[in-house]
Amino acid sequence: MQLHGYYRSTASWRVRIALNLKGVHVDHVAHHLRKGEQRASDYLKLNPQGFVPALSLDDGTTLTQSLAIIEWLDETHPRPPLLPADPLRRAQVRAFAQAIACDTHPVQNLKVLAQLRHLGLAEDKVTGWAAWAISEGLAACETLIANGAGPFCFGTEPSLADICLIPQLFNARRFGVDLSAYPRLLRAEAAAQALPAFADAAPERQHDAE
Repeated sequence: MQLHGYYRSTASWRVRIALNLKGVHVDHVAHHLRKGEQRASDYLKLNPQGFVPALSLDDGTTLTQSLAIIEWLDETHPRPPLLPADPLRRAQVRAFAQAIACDTHPVQNLKVLAQLRHLGLAEDKVTGWAAWAISEGLAACETLIANGAGPFCFGTEPSLADICLIPQLFNARRFGVDLSAYPRLLRAEAAAQALPAFADAAPERQHDAE
């Protein structure tokens, strides 16, 4: 299998964590987002959206969208599970993950920020937008798990929720978000970062890191 990604891509990072937790080896193929390599014609044949990640399977099939890839991994490599067995808990984990992957990250990603600059917004306005969007999302996530025992987002083992949270906190720091208002999220982050599967997926440890 080949994982097409970029070292600092939040969505690619999620998949790297999931692969590490599952112990699944893949070959990594880097596409430099700031150079527009994800828009190359050969890559668009794999993912018409021109986004990373994409996971190319050994049979020639390509999967796109980080959450879809992670759920496929969870279904085809069930140990350790990334979603709870209980349907209610599973829905809660998915809701947390989607709050980040669907409602927070997309409105502050590279493509959106580039468009804001193209429309003439000053750089401080662009970064302010990103910080606001992230803060709104993290505040909701903090509330979703505030009463949970932890140490991870939903219990004593990492899940899809933690996989989405860790890269988003990295983005938050990049844009100067004050994380002191989210102690429960920071507790989950500390638990996750203590695991090699999370630490080894970090951007600075990737072969294309700059």
